[in-house]
Amino acid sequence: MKIASFFSGAGGLDLGFTNAGFKLAFANDNWEGCWETFEKNHGIEIDKRSITDINSNEIPEVIGFVGGPPCQSWSLAGKMEGIKDPRGQLFYDYIKLIKEKQPLFFLAENVAGIISPKHYPEFMKIVKAFEEIGYNVSYKLLDVRYYRVPQERKRVIIIGYNKKLGKKFEFPQASLRLITLREAIGDLPKAKAASEKNKTNGELTIKNHEYMNGGFSTIYMSRNRVRNWDEQSFTIQAGGRHAPIHPQAPKMKFIEPNKREFVKGSEHLYRRLSVRECARIQTFPDKFIFYYNDIADGYKMIGNAVPVKFAEIIANKIKEDLKGKRN
Repeated sequence: MKIASFFSGAGGLDLGFTNAGFKLAFANDNWEGCWETFEKNHGIEIDKRSITDINSNEIPEVIGFVGGPPCQSWSLAGKMEGIKDPRGQLFYDYIKLIKEKQPLFFLAENVAGIISPKHYPEFMKIVKAFEEIGYNVSYKLLDVRYYRVPQERKRVIIIGYNKKLGKKFEFPQASLRLITLREAIGDLPKAKAASEKNKTNGELTIKNHEYMNGGFSTIYMSRNRVRNWDEQSFTIQAGGRHAPIHPQAPKMKFIEPNKREFVKGSEHLYRRLSVRECARIQTFPDKFIFYYNDIADGYKMIGNAVPVKFAEIIANKIKEDLKGKRN
């Protein structure tokens, strides 16, 4: 069962689907920073244009479309410009290609902010647009920690089934068995600090097991950034500056509202999670290597990805629903 991927990044969503038995036939992303990583790990050439420049006749026949249109315009942490941001409008370019190719299913992933009160009317327009091109649409806000991912991470998942299938996607049951940081990264040895100007150290015994150097902003120090070994990580973001602190450190001390500090005498324990630790928390396997010169690009690829195990659970449910169907 062949699929096409858009806004592919490093390909966490893609890996989850291929692990479930789908075959990647087409992939697209116009960010140069992810190209080498994607192609070397997935074994196919990535289309390097903007989605706005792709014609549907250039996409092979596939059974499904998967992708996460850029989330910055909908993020509660950003300017919340939504559809007014050109990146927010890319959702409609995705819809246009789906309309023209009519795959049996599509998946779109985005941040929780897309269903915030400010953006909910526009979100419902997007849902209606999918329905009007021939799809039964299901959507839900999910926290991936209930789907075999050691991380608190809330995302909106939209899945549409072509109306000719005569069915609607039902989201898999959440699990109460949560994966801890100890299970995810407890076996990793000490990580290495990035080289000067936060460049990569190059070849390491454990690939990508290096962390960003540098100070911590007042915004960073306004909240506790430490989860302990028996908890799940904070959300892995698309930037090394805001990577959570390794669980070896004690939780940050409250001073006053919007101000924390590191526990005195334990300052040496406070370091950001490494690129590999973040990858593990996003459930990428260790054999999946991230290629970059600036360590920030490694964090960006991982933070923008859909967690692999979560994607695989969704993909297996879709595969079950499509049993017997072909391209």
